[in-house]
Amino acid sequence: MTSSDTKTPSGVSHIKGYRPDIEGLRAVAIGLVLVYHAGVNQLPGGFVGVDVFFVISGFLITGLLVREIERSGRISLTTFYARRAKRLLPAAGLVLVVTSLLTWLTVPVTSWRTFGLDIVAASTYVVNWVLAGRSVDYLAEDVDVSPVQHFWSLAVEEQFYIVWPLLLVLVGLYLRRTGNTHVRRVMTVAISLVIVPSFVWSVIMTASQPQQAFFVTTTRLWELGIGAFVAIGAPLWMRIPGRIAAVIGWVGLAAVLASGLFLSNAVPWPGYAALAPTLGTAVVIVAGFTSGMAGPARILSWRPAVWIGGISYSLYLWHWPLWVAATAYWGELGAKRGVLVMLVSIIPAYLSLKLVENPIRFSRSIAASASKALSIGANFSLLGVVAGLVLVLLVPASGSSHAGAEPAGGAAAIASSRPSPDAEATSEPSPGLPLPGTLEGLALEEWWVPEAVSATEDVPELYDMGCQVDQVSPEPVRCEFGDPEGAVTVAVAGDSKIAQWMSALDEIGLERGWRIVSYTKSACALSSGLQLNSGEPYESCAEWNERMREVLVSEAPDVVLVSSRIDEALEDPADPGSASQEAMVEGLAETWAFLEEQGLPVVVLLDNPNPGFSVYECVAENPDKLEECTFDREKGIKEGGQRVQVEAAKLVPAVRTVDMTDLVCPAETCVPVIGNVLVYRQTSHITDTYARTLAPFLAERLAPVIEDSAG
Repeated sequence: MTSSDTKTPSGVSHIKGYRPDIEGLRAVAIGLVLVYHAGVNQLPGGFVGVDVFFVISGFLITGLLVREIERSGRISLTTFYARRAKRLLPAAGLVLVVTSLLTWLTVPVTSWRTFGLDIVAASTYVVNWVLAGRSVDYLAEDVDVSPVQHFWSLAVEEQFYIVWPLLLVLVGLYLRRTGNTHVRRVMTVAISLVIVPSFVWSVIMTASQPQQAFFVTTTRLWELGIGAFVAIGAPLWMRIPGRIAAVIGWVGLAAVLASGLFLSNAVPWPGYAALAPTLGTAVVIVAGFTSGMAGPARILSWRPAVWIGGISYSLYLWHWPLWVAATAYWGELGAKRGVLVMLVSIIPAYLSLKLVENPIRFSRSIAASASKALSIGANFSLLGVVAGLVLVLLVPASGSSHAGAEPAGGAAAIASSRPSPDAEATSEPSPGLPLPGTLEGLALEEWWVPEAVSATEDVPELYDMGCQVDQVSPEPVRCEFGDPEGAVTVAVAGDSKIAQWMSALDEIGLERGWRIVSYTKSACALSSGLQLNSGEPYESCAEWNERMREVLVSEAPDVVLVSSRIDEALEDPADPGSASQEAMVEGLAETWAFLEEQGLPVVVLLDNPNPGFSVYECVAENPDKLEECTFDREKGIKEGGQRVQVEAAKLVPAVRTVDMTDLVCPAETCVPVIGNVLVYRQTSHITDTYARTLAPFLAERLAPVIEDSAG
């Protein structure tokens, strides 16, 4: 996504003369990206524009380095990095500072810490690895799209700029020591050592871990390597007859455009599918050596295309944070507003190019001093780091300023408001009592724990212990809690909705002598029904379920305790659109019946009501108006997994259920804070703090069922 270093009016590089078609190709790439991000459905594969940029960058950078080796026999790393620093870092630093400001103005406060750290990672060009980790982090599912998510590709390029010149320095050293004069042949071998392993790994990782494969550098190096290979082979491409070059050039451009038109997010990426746009781009560049105006250069050299290509780096930097800010302000943009945002982004892109990038880039004093260029680039990056850290420091402490004044009772506040033990098991509070946590008692909740801005971090220790299997692995992971010498073994299985109770279960197990053995997997219910993950059949979940059956039968626990929030499964495994609650009911019932037949009693801890919005985020934004963060209990039950669980239990009479709804939502209107404890974190999960306050009440309801089932 970079523009080159040479001082041409359009900012393009010289590869044996001015190549306006390269700028036009950049325009195609940025056009694909912008239209895709605008939400134009007719271009579902516009993300391939990034792959086009990778090939162009590999071609231009390698061309510069090859010619330097041929000219002097060596590469000046200081000069190379100085050119990169003054060309790329000032614009990036400026955009990151503005992005931090836009985030502060438009994005919910609960995202400031995460996005501030993202800005720091973008400033240091490691954000692609941060996003790769987040893509498979189930606890990060509530995190909105990062305003610097687009920096992942820039991070890949910067990492390439670090590694690739160092490799070529070794090539130069080898040539000097051996007296070998075949520079390009040796470099072909060197680049093959990058392209082949990276491509193989890309195919493997894309098939097994597609979310991470999209972002990581190792799956993308081969794309930049293809561009490098084109640069190394320049003398060969000059021999291609013009007519042949013209034909293959048009074929290559067609491959790039067809990729944008016919590919979609449903295709695992990059992997082998990325060969179409990358090889297409390579062919267009190759054709441009000899095809003249008979090839794609005829349209790629069109003046408006060359102009857009000249600002493509700036345009890429600016369009995404503006889109995120607009989305935060308007909500779902739609194609029309999306296109408007993309068009508006041309203005800051042009201004930053003219007022910041070019003055620094073409300054004679800076060009004369590599140390000055490096210093300027480093200072602009430092500005980005500072802007991100300031955003983190601006996160307020919401609702906890009096947290040390008295203990937070949580669920105990509900029990204390009920006049008799007989009322404790009912689903409604006693009439006429203003219950702390209800609308009548909101005035009492002047502080709460955990802080709303850090609610997503209030999770059971199970996650830090690595007990929950991610969405990639099908292998069950066994962890033990409670009393390791307990006489009763309870196997806990399911997704994060059973995991949210683990701290309470651990306390209960220690108190009552239960050995708690957990098996949990992200977004995966213990069910024979084929579930969905990101709109696709959740194959690793199905395999995990098969293995879990074997594990449970082999270990033969006294009781299997399950819960989940997933409420749909596929009726037709080949059709993701066939997902239904009926199929999920059948899948749950089939699994529970199987376990019961094996002599393994099943107890279902029913799912709690689903707010349908981020309660903690609402609380952070409305600390003085908690009534804004309430929701209807019946609607919450319908939107959760409870109804499916209840229906499945009816099909397997031996299965017993335990319901904690009245202690999570004690009235018709569910409230965000009960007994000075924030109830909800991440979507419909309860905070670990609130779950701990529920432990004695969970024990009252669960213990008789567990111990009776265990015999």
